[in-house]
Amino acid sequence: MDLRLLRYFVAVADAASFNRAAERLNIAQPPLSRAIQQLEGLVGAGLLDRSARPLRLTPVGKLLYTQARQILARMEDMEAMLTAAAASKRRRFVIGFVASTIYARLPELIREFRKAAENVELILVEHSTLDQIAALKEGKIDVGFGRIRFDDPVIRRVILREEKLIVALPVGHRLAGNAGPVSLQDLADEPQILYPRSPRPSYADQVLSLFRDHAIEPRIAHEARELQIAIGLVAAEEGIAIVPESVRFARGHDLIFREIAQKVTSPIIMSHREQDTSPELILMSEVIARKYAEWGYAPPSALPRRTG
Repeated sequence: MDLRLLRYFVAVADAASFNRAAERLNIAQPPLSRAIQQLEGLVGAGLLDRSARPLRLTPVGKLLYTQARQILARMEDMEAMLTAAAASKRRRFVIGFVASTIYARLPELIREFRKAAENVELILVEHSTLDQIAALKEGKIDVGFGRIRFDDPVIRRVILREEKLIVALPVGHRLAGNAGPVSLQDLADEPQILYPRSPRPSYADQVLSLFRDHAIEPRIAHEARELQIAIGLVAAEEGIAIVPESVRFARGHDLIFREIAQKVTSPIIMSHREQDTSPELILMSEVIARKYAEWGYAPPSALPRRTG
């Protein structure tokens, strides 16, 4: 999705007027209107109630507005980090991550790494697992945290742990009042919200596989671009979603989370270049081993280690 269209949409939503937004953006009003129409065509739904004065966002518009603000803020943060890194003479360590690992204690690992490596410029970049592989090969990132198993002769993957999966339900759902686990069979006829929509294969394919491994063909209602949109759609009663357990601690006021009776998990995988023995990678591995021991997780056995 074109970031320019998102910026225009946010400007119109903030101003509640095409004319005022056009003035702030220093463009004419007709091309701004066409840009919003183009965005609505990409989304497949109206974003603005044009009959209202001032303009109001539709329910889909409100959802996109929240996500657009987050995306634009992320881009600004990334640009600032890259500018600072380019001007810095310190060593750099670039981490690629998928969004769901932010819930799975990655921020705590990053804080510990920062404390132990004050002289290292740490840069975070959101990448799908497959994009991480290409970025590692090209030297754009130094380590990646994702969830998709893959095979590549020059990339080493380390499964840090298997995270339990749970189901996210809207608060009024028929299964929301059930205190015990729900089975995949209980969810067979429920509209499923998958994420991410692309690139594939992805976590979405893991969810599809776990249903099909139990001879269930899931009913797909939506394929969301990212996790936040998926759980937002659940809260809007558009369906249910299978999510990593750590997501339950991030949002709870309008969702109900239930255990799944079957043992279903998704791996958290650290990837790095096969021959990489940089001090930063070793330090990150030591931080992971130490924190995992504190948290009571089984220590990953294949982490890079110091030699000599």
